[in-house]
Amino acid sequence: MSKILVIIGLTLFLAGGFLWVAENLNITYKNPLDFSYKSENFSFYFPLGTCIIISIFISVVFYLFKR
Repeated sequence: MSKILVIIGLTLFLAGGFLWVAENLNITYKNPLDFSYKSENFSFYFPLGTCIIISIFISVVFYLFKR
């Protein structure tokens, strides 16, 4: 259990570091399946494509740990 927690912690640390560096270098990623709507006094953002990508990644990780 401790090994899994360390791996999850390191993964979150690396992902956070990557996002921080990407934000500081003004590198943005637009997924074409992410929907956004902006009007004069209302904005809506739904990251459907990002949710699908994260779901696939988590499914693969759980499959690998299950073996």
